[in-house]
Amino acid sequence: MTNSEPILQVNDLKKHYPIKRGLLNREVGAAKAVDGISFEINPGETVGLVGESGCGKSTAATSIIRLEDPTDGEVIFNGGDRQGASRNGDGTHPNDVTRFNKRELKRFRREAQMIFQDPASSFNPRMSVGRAVSEMLEIHGMKDKHRRRAIVEDLLERVGLSAEDYDRYPHEFSGGQKQRIGLARALVLNPDLIIADEPVSALDVSIQAEVLSLIDDLQDEFGLSLLFISHDMGVIKSICDRVAVMYLGEIVEIGEVEELFRNPQHPYTEELMSAIPNPDPRDRSEGISLSGTVPSPTNPPSGCKFHTRCHKVVQSDEFDLEQEAWQQLLTFRQQVSIQGVDVDEIRENALLGRSEEEITDSVLKSEVRKEFDLPSELSDREAEKTLDNALDSIIADDFESATETLQSTFTTPCEEIEPEFTDHGDGHRSACIRHRNEIQSMELAADD
Repeated sequence: MTNSEPILQVNDLKKHYPIKRGLLNREVGAAKAVDGISFEINPGETVGLVGESGCGKSTAATSIIRLEDPTDGEVIFNGGDRQGASRNGDGTHPNDVTRFNKRELKRFRREAQMIFQDPASSFNPRMSVGRAVSEMLEIHGMKDKHRRRAIVEDLLERVGLSAEDYDRYPHEFSGGQKQRIGLARALVLNPDLIIADEPVSALDVSIQAEVLSLIDDLQDEFGLSLLFISHDMGVIKSICDRVAVMYLGEIVEIGEVEELFRNPQHPYTEELMSAIPNPDPRDRSEGISLSGTVPSPTNPPSGCKFHTRCHKVVQSDEFDLEQEAWQQLLTFRQQVSIQGVDVDEIRENALLGRSEEEITDSVLKSEVRKEFDLPSELSDREAEKTLDNALDSIIADDFESATETLQSTFTTPCEEIEPEFTDHGDGHRSACIRHRNEIQSMELAADD
């Protein structure tokens, strides 16, 4: 492999799960777990794939290594003796894992291995750990059991265990020790690439540090390339060279770790970084709150998929509101559209300490505002008038009118425009419409 040739190229990878209904089992939609991600890993490099639970990062891992078949896209693996291959006449690539037959796939899995999140569930409790690790050697043709044992015993020592542990069983080991055994199993075939899916998330913090240090040492010793998947930006910072930030099936930012942490460009990246604990007890500044949960991949938001939770969601040029109030308005609009406002419950809560006669529509509207963290009065007169009209409809149990009022008035370019990547230099790219010239001009005008 040439120095300029990545060991792994992922091009527009997709994994969609069909949704079928009815007696005829017709396909009526799809859950887009992975929806067109692209990145590459260079020889000896560690690339992180980070995001919350439900963002699709683990599905990306299993699709890359072909534990499940991707829906579309390419996974070009240039490890082993595959380097320097050119595309076929029909445009396909001979090193595309998604097109490998059984023989090619078996060879690929000798050269690319995976470490799983829960080491306990990946071992057979009735099989000694030595046999579990050596099983891979037997599957790939090594019949000499004495040689297999010697290789495994050596690996157990390299990962910080003892050769005598070969004959012990999984229940005799701690979580950190099991993950070390998982590392040994991943290394036993001497692969070029390892995909590690949340390898330390189930471990105590002190054990996490030990395992991360071990992974780093083994990477140097064996010359490995690594795809490291995690939800923790702190872990990513400690071990990765580059990082791709993933949200709802898409990569929203990618770049070198140092640059991305110094100058994050996507609001989602900012919010993930804000969750890293600050060890300085004197710093009492509040981080950015990541509200809500990841939307369903079966019905993702339009435009930028993150706009429903974004603290920097772009404001319509018709209004002049504080950013926090604007975000709260859009969150409230979403809840109203799914009838997520329980007026009866709000009325019952309002009765605490009040008589029935005191519960006027004005009181109920005030309680709704409190329930959804809306200001008692919006600073923009027209916005306040629209919100008050919508609240009247909600109190009257007319959610259809309230939804129409809010959705027709409180709109954002973020739900109308699908963001494209902006290049910030040195491979640092992000997908956010705030980097578009017209949006930047609009925000500057609003600040004046």
